[in-house]
Amino acid sequence: MTIVPGIFNNAILISAVTAWFIAQLLKAVINIILSKNLSFSMIVSSGGFPSSHSATVSALALGIGKYYGWDSPIFAVAAVFGMIVLYDAAGVRRAAGKQAEVLNRLVERLYHGPDLTQEQLKELIGHTPLEVFGGVMVGIIVGLLI
Repeated sequence: MTIVPGIFNNAILISAVTAWFIAQLLKAVINIILSKNLSFSMIVSSGGFPSSHSATVSALALGIGKYYGWDSPIFAVAAVFGMIVLYDAAGVRRAAGKQAEVLNRLVERLYHGPDLTQEQLKELIGHTPLEVFGGVMVGIIVGLLI
């Protein structure tokens, strides 16, 4: 089997990538509705509702569980990988985003000159538990449909 046809016939991979794409698309649509502003960067950005990381790993684990069995070692690997990603999204990356927000404000207050060359740190990198839950729901729905 050649690589390209194999990739396009891999239902688990298609499911995970589709979940990521749908979550990113929903993020952009929700941003348009709430802010009345079209931002193409939302299609590829991290952070926001729903979490595309959570959607991707949820669809991946669900697909592996359906295909290889819920008691298979590969499902165990996918489930643990998914838990780490979910924890990271809502914990570590969210804390890093809050720290970036504080640092940006600090730099802004300490330096008021016109030639500030310090690039602002990215603040929207983590997720609230609701955003992670929304991503998991997208992943489950996509995983069940594909």
